[in-house]
Amino acid sequence: MALKRGDPIPSDAKPEAREMAQLFLKNWCWQAVEKVRAKEAEAKPTDTVAAFAWRWYAEVAEPGNSNPRNIKRVLEKDVIPAIGAKQLAEVTVTDVLAITDRIKARGADQMALQTRNVMKRLFAYAIAREKATFNPAAAVEAKFIATARSRDVALTPDEIGRLLRAIYQSSMKRAHKLALHLLILCMVRKSELIEARWEEIDFDKAEWAIPGKRMKKDKPHLVLLSRQAVAMFEELKGLASGSEWVFPSRGSLNKPIAHSTLNVAVRALEFDVHDFVIHDFRRTASTHLHEAGFNSDWIEKCLAHETKGIRGVYNRAQYADQRREMLQWWADFVDSQIQDGRGKVIIGPFGKAY
Repeated sequence: MALKRGDPIPSDAKPEAREMAQLFLKNWCWQAVEKVRAKEAEAKPTDTVAAFAWRWYAEVAEPGNSNPRNIKRVLEKDVIPAIGAKQLAEVTVTDVLAITDRIKARGADQMALQTRNVMKRLFAYAIAREKATFNPAAAVEAKFIATARSRDVALTPDEIGRLLRAIYQSSMKRAHKLALHLLILCMVRKSELIEARWEEIDFDKAEWAIPGKRMKKDKPHLVLLSRQAVAMFEELKGLASGSEWVFPSRGSLNKPIAHSTLNVAVRALEFDVHDFVIHDFRRTASTHLHEAGFNSDWIEKCLAHETKGIRGVYNRAQYADQRREMLQWWADFVDSQIQDGRGKVIIGPFGKAY
């Protein structure tokens, strides 16, 4: 009896023939199923880091974070370009350290630590979904990547938002709130801000010219003001009661506020960042501008840092247009961190209502 695929077994077939026919059809069906499974396996995306990272982002990170774009930036900028093509099970501790070391080489130690934390959460989810059995990022202790010392602290985007909300919701004087916000935006030292005089501010040009005698290196420094910074200075002009100082003392219009005033105001906030001090505003801005890909010379010029060698000569050109564009980007970025999704905080006529 010769059977072809799809043929029924004749009803008058002998038992031996019927048994052989059933075995033939069973074997054929098994082979067909295996072929289908093999094709499905070929078509199924492999468990690469890139594929699973976006699954984790969509299923866990994005719904569970008020500001998930920072996690997305970590994945796009450093994780996926480095190990995205690898299978989850192939990623090693060495791979994790290579990523964090590259970030630290950019001068962004805290971002390196944040990236390690993102990878740790990613692989924890991979283990939970039975896609991996080992978490290479968890095997790297945080202290081996960065230690948050006072001189090393850079606020994360989330911390920037929480800090500004805490400032504007506090009972401190309005002028002090604006001063702290300006320190974040303008990247100047505290003494350079609190000793500012109105004669230094050019509202028409949106510039703040700090004379050399008030600078650390005794060289004049030009701050290109963002739209937000100009509006803040305009409001401060009305609060200064005719004083020559941008931040006149409470007891006398003839002198600026004390050097300790803003420090006391910050310590009174309900905001806890380990070892954070006001000077870390400058590092915060530098860290995020570097992470955003802005030119280091522009950033160093905004910080009034001297660059030695031939690059220092070029630095004399000021990079005015580039710095103005960069500081406007930074002001807009800081603004975007204030929104927390839980309510609105009115930060002033210069900004948006969040």
